[in-house]
Amino acid sequence: MSISAADVNKLRQMTGAGLMDCKKALTETSGDFDAAVDLLRAKGAKISAKRADREASEGAIIAATNSNGTVGVIVQLNCETDFVGKNEGFVGLATKIASKAIDSKPASLESLLALDFDGITVQTRIDEEMAKIGEKIEIGNYTILEGGNVVSYIHGANRLGVLVSLSEPASDAITAVGKDLAMQIAAMNPIAIDESEVSQDVIDRELAVGREQALSEGKPENMVDKIAQGKLGKFFKESTLLKQDFVKDGSKTVEQMLKDVNPNLKVKAFSRFQLGA
Repeated sequence: MSISAADVNKLRQMTGAGLMDCKKALTETSGDFDAAVDLLRAKGAKISAKRADREASEGAIIAATNSNGTVGVIVQLNCETDFVGKNEGFVGLATKIASKAIDSKPASLESLLALDFDGITVQTRIDEEMAKIGEKIEIGNYTILEGGNVVSYIHGANRLGVLVSLSEPASDAITAVGKDLAMQIAAMNPIAIDESEVSQDVIDRELAVGREQALSEGKPENMVDKIAQGKLGKFFKESTLLKQDFVKDGSKTVEQMLKDVNPNLKVKAFSRFQLGA
């Protein structure tokens, strides 16, 4: 029978076992979840199963790029306690996983977990570490940016990581701008590059909130839509990268800063992960 990716992921969440092991167990048991759990336990997944219901909200975030800045990844390796998350060996494992991701460029978390890790899969290596340390360990987030000039930034003892991709080739000046942008993104947490990337659902919600606020403040009904549009503009200024005030120089926006450096310089994409967020 055909086993869906959703079923495989469900079993992984139930047991903490590797994706490929879950798929094999479901295949061998014709999709019977209880039988698959028993099979995994019989094959040595008992430790993972015991820890599957624990919360893994601590850990280490690694943001890194290849040597020429054409590929960047963020790997968020989660564990249960801050003590383990700061451990040199744990951070080293997260760093090595990120390095393998840069080399192999897996397009998804599932593909990352299936990568070779010195003769075993990344998932199996994580399961080994889980058994060794005694805490639930999992990759909480993974992303990859390719093309352009990718700059990475890690903040706060591996608790927050940022990637930003720029349109212009790497140079000392452009890389410096990339670092400034990454720190801006870390501090101000924009939801998009500009308003064109904000989803219509978010826009509709902000307009609805603006209308409700205007009405609750007793504003005339014929002014409500105009007021809501004004509040939406303020939302874009606070929440989109290019419209935000530049943290290092509040006299200009990020968009103005980029134009001052190079009129052709554009932000192509960015990613931001934070522990506990």
